[in-house]
Amino acid sequence: MGALRTLGVRIDSSEIGGLPLAVHGTGRVTGGEVQLDASASSQFVSGLMLAGAAFERGVVVRHAGPPVPSAPHLRMTALMLRAAGGAVDDTTPDVWAVQPGRLSGRAWIIEPDLSGAAPFFAAALVTGGEVTLLGWPRTSSQPVDRLRALLHEMGGEVSLGTDGLTVRGTGVVHGLDADLSDVSELTPVLAALAALADSPSSLRGVAHIRGHETDRVAALARELKALGADVTESHDGLEIRPRPLRGAPFQTYDDHRLAHAAAVVGLAVPGVEVDDVACTSKTLPEFPALWSAMVAGS
Repeated sequence: MGALRTLGVRIDSSEIGGLPLAVHGTGRVTGGEVQLDASASSQFVSGLMLAGAAFERGVVVRHAGPPVPSAPHLRMTALMLRAAGGAVDDTTPDVWAVQPGRLSGRAWIIEPDLSGAAPFFAAALVTGGEVTLLGWPRTSSQPVDRLRALLHEMGGEVSLGTDGLTVRGTGVVHGLDADLSDVSELTPVLAALAALADSPSSLRGVAHIRGHETDRVAALARELKALGADVTESHDGLEIRPRPLRGAPFQTYDDHRLAHAAAVVGLAVPGVEVDDVACTSKTLPEFPALWSAMVAGS
């Protein structure tokens, strides 16, 4: 809200600066330069970029603070703006400039959300089976395409063919030492795999996911510990050391990514009870049916 006010938007908010709020449209926004701390989410920057071409002076967004998480998403935003005729300069680190101008309508081919494939591919590693996702793009601007490399590092055999992406389990799951700041949405599933691995894992760079649907770092530590995992929570990630696990209820905190993690662990640990699998409807309403069909081998 502070950034929009700086750019000329009138916003009324509660006494503490939050909801409820009212945005007063006038048909024009002055725009200009604004500085903000986007270390909690790259969406603060991408939202201003997407609107900036319609501002009278465009917009220049300067980030001041710890590194912006999920930074590749900002490159995706710049690419799409340019494809629509926008003039974008993102050559200076932590600065994004969008010139004023009319964007052009066009036909778009929208890639699937590749992050939604993570639990299904993880299932191949856990069970030693094989999973193929049809239609996986050969090239992608989505940062989660890095999932292929991460699954390979954890012991999977990964191949991209004409029919899609195939992941095969090899009967072992290796630990992972990785900075996940660019692909933080993969953290819950990778943490689940790490709890089943044959060596310790260090997942870091994801302090910002404490502010997602739930505090994902704390929730993962709590729920994996309840299953018997040896987990140490740091300010920006998790240290996970292999230990025999046991079945127990797994709370999702109304977070679809936590439900994905529970489903993955449950493939190897009898008695894991997911308290609210319906929360997966946020991004993939068909998840329960697709998961059941995969497990059944259909």
